[in-house]
Amino acid sequence: MLKRGILLALAFLLSLSLVGCGGPSSGGSKSLIVQDNGAGQQAETQKATPKKKIALVMKTLTNPFFIEMEKGARRAENELGVNLIVKVGAKETSIAQQIAIVDELIGDKVDAIVIAPGSSTELIPVLKKAQDAKIPIVNIDNRLNPKLSQELGLVDVPFISVNNEQGAYLSAKTISDRINRPTEAIILEGIPGADNGEQRKRGALRAFEENRNIRVVASETANWKIDEGHDVTAKLFERYPNIGAIFCANDMMALGAIQYLDKAKKMGVLVAGYDALDEAKKAIRAGKLLATIDQQADLQGYRGIQYAYKAIEGEKNPPETMVDVKVIHAGNVE
Repeated sequence: MLKRGILLALAFLLSLSLVGCGGPSSGGSKSLIVQDNGAGQQAETQKATPKKKIALVMKTLTNPFFIEMEKGARRAENELGVNLIVKVGAKETSIAQQIAIVDELIGDKVDAIVIAPGSSTELIPVLKKAQDAKIPIVNIDNRLNPKLSQELGLVDVPFISVNNEQGAYLSAKTISDRINRPTEAIILEGIPGADNGEQRKRGALRAFEENRNIRVVASETANWKIDEGHDVTAKLFERYPNIGAIFCANDMMALGAIQYLDKAKKMGVLVAGYDALDEAKKAIRAGKLLATIDQQADLQGYRGIQYAYKAIEGEKNPPETMVDVKVIHAGNVE
């Protein structure tokens, strides 16, 4: 009897050990193991395919133009499922800061760099360093100097922008078409040596030269800034008090010029700008600005990220892409 009891106890303990080790009754334990394996596989998949890191390097975010550019880039980020890293300088003239940013991105091993360079020449060496590190480069807005790029070996960099000369020509022409008597004109330029600024100056000069009544008495930089636009305009009016027309290579400088004209109570001066900022559109509605140019900054940002992603995937991009410009004036500002 005692022996039989011992045998029954041993049988009972054996059945418990089978259940604990995952026998037929341990369905819950099996379920946990399957879930763990699935999570592990998912983690391995995520680890194997991280999001591509694309850096957008712009001049500044104090200019609304670049805020619109970032919006377009963010749209591409969402569509492509990449990780967008946005870096900017403190000012549009902060070239050394842009160079340091690119250097930092090389160290961070980003997958591609999309850049709107503050200088057409000074960024080329550090961008060549990035390209040597197998980081694709996409150039937007302001063209890198082709000759220097070739000399330093920075090649196969797609460029996305607008025809700045034609855009400036169309903007300045809205002034030229209204002048039918001898008039002195001035031009507020962008950063000296920047390709987009030089092109806009050429376009404005071409439009003014078509009208024999217009004489350009001065062309000076205001470095894309609203305060310098005000101060340079004030200085030039002291020298040439009969100025009747002003072309500004961007809207920030145009807004600065308008501030001076309002303060000095200078009436009837025709002003045109470039960039189609919201404040410039308000100035058009108020009759203080004749025209501006919409160069679709958001589309430039969007396509820049698209091209960078294609480059990462080993696809070829067109060497140059020109975005259409639109003249904004009182008749279509709404």
